[in-house]
Amino acid sequence: MSAGLRSGQVAEAAGVNIQTLRYYERRGLLAEPERTNGGHRQYGEEAVTALRVIKAAQRLGFTLEEVAELLEAGRHRHGRPVAGLQERAAAKLSEVDAKIADLTIIRTALAAAVEAGCDDLTVCASSACCPIPFTDLAEESRYAGPCC
Repeated sequence: MSAGLRSGQVAEAAGVNIQTLRYYERRGLLAEPERTNGGHRQYGEEAVTALRVIKAAQRLGFTLEEVAELLEAGRHRHGRPVAGLQERAAAKLSEVDAKIADLTIIRTALAAAVEAGCDDLTVCASSACCPIPFTDLAEESRYAGPCC
């Protein structure tokens, strides 16, 4: 057997901890490695690449379940494009756009609360000019000036 990488080396190279490496193995995201005669796991460089792909997909908002499905589709593609990747990426993009819109509304409400000088949430909430839309955060704040 050619010299492979041990668990700690793979984890370090991919920027994950060993528990994450083992977890991904158990979930089937990472192929079970070969073993030395002494029972130590020996990984190939492809394990580092796979871990980096998994972590990058997670950073892009894909769940581990979605990552598993994409990896499985990729294993069976035989040189063809992965079915569904474009659709999944477009769906994630829509989710991100919706989150950005929600965060923009939240930011506007919080900025209005800071500008209004609100120090007591209970007092502010009971004021007619409270800039925080407690009843419907999805609605734009109609803050008209200092009140609290």
